[in-house]
Amino acid sequence: MKEKYLLFYLKTGGGHLAPAKSIANYILQNKGDGIEPVLVDGLAKAPSFLRYSIEDGYRMSQTKAVWSFEAIYAINKIPLFAAVNVHLVNYFVKPYIRELILEQRPSKLVVFHFLLITPVFDVLRELKLDIPVITVVTDPYTAHPIWFREKKQNYVVFSDRLKNYMIDRNIPSEQINVYPFIVNDRFSTPIAAEKIPIVKQQMGFLPNKKLVLIFGGGDGMPRGQRILKQLLRSKIDAEIAIVCGHNQKLYDYAMLMKQEFPEVLLTVYGFVDFAYELMNVSDVVITKCGASTFMEILMSGKVPVINNYIWEQEKGNMEQVRDNNMGIYEHNIPRMVDNVIRILSQSSLYAQFAANIKNAKLENGTPKVAEFILGFH
Repeated sequence: MKEKYLLFYLKTGGGHLAPAKSIANYILQNKGDGIEPVLVDGLAKAPSFLRYSIEDGYRMSQTKAVWSFEAIYAINKIPLFAAVNVHLVNYFVKPYIRELILEQRPSKLVVFHFLLITPVFDVLRELKLDIPVITVVTDPYTAHPIWFREKKQNYVVFSDRLKNYMIDRNIPSEQINVYPFIVNDRFSTPIAAEKIPIVKQQMGFLPNKKLVLIFGGGDGMPRGQRILKQLLRSKIDAEIAIVCGHNQKLYDYAMLMKQEFPEVLLTVYGFVDFAYELMNVSDVVITKCGASTFMEILMSGKVPVINNYIWEQEKGNMEQVRDNNMGIYEHNIPRMVDNVIRILSQSSLYAQFAANIKNAKLENGTPKVAEFILGFH
């Protein structure tokens, strides 16, 4: 009989599910004959109001009112408020986790979302089970304090900056394991430069024309309408592609803009499963600063131009790009578009960004993290 590993996530953006999937795929491919990784949506049996509050509330706050997400984030840094919200989620989530652990009898548990840490540990304590737990902190540079409420955890983190922050919070360094960030395995190897014109042509782009991609993840780009219109008005000498994700309003607007600016080569996508190809054939990617997205851009060797980030969750991501001169952060949309034009028109500037990205020697952490999980006792 195969061992089972339960990998817990929530559908709050792609930053929790994506690394869980990557780890599960690695284990299946390399140890699938003896281990079965099971992806577990922690809210699978939660009341609809809780799912709506956490999942849809997250999506709506990201696309329509980022300030509301930032306010909730800040309030929950106050221990009393954090304790109340963790207790509420725990009350509704714990029965399902208990049921699953008793049914599956897993040999290891891996947690990819901070709201699931307390339910997992509470169930283990109540059942008096000694099952190893690994917590993967999916925010690479700045993480919410709720991740660290349960002190006796074994962590996987993605930067020394975060490790040092945790040590300052009295978490023993031996409980903290630093590895490269987890991305989809495809991003481990960018498309070779000589093949990019061929792939561009296959995708319907002009092989020798610059390409600007607007990509904000599965829920679309915040302020995407304004960014797209400003870019179209700028008379930029490049093709433009925009990925709207599940944001139907942004998609409909982009299609209208395609009619209003017929002279511009604009390609409009909804949700895509070929982000790897799109990023690789682009030259500049206008983006927000979600962890998975910005790391995929950098690992594709492309220049990110960041227009938006969520305080404080994504602040470290933006600083990593900006302070290491691997891209640009500019919140003002007209100035941001001017920067995109400048990067594309000045080959030496583009080459400088590209060299800094290359010199960062980024790698996909999936194999190392998965092997750590496999060997953890």
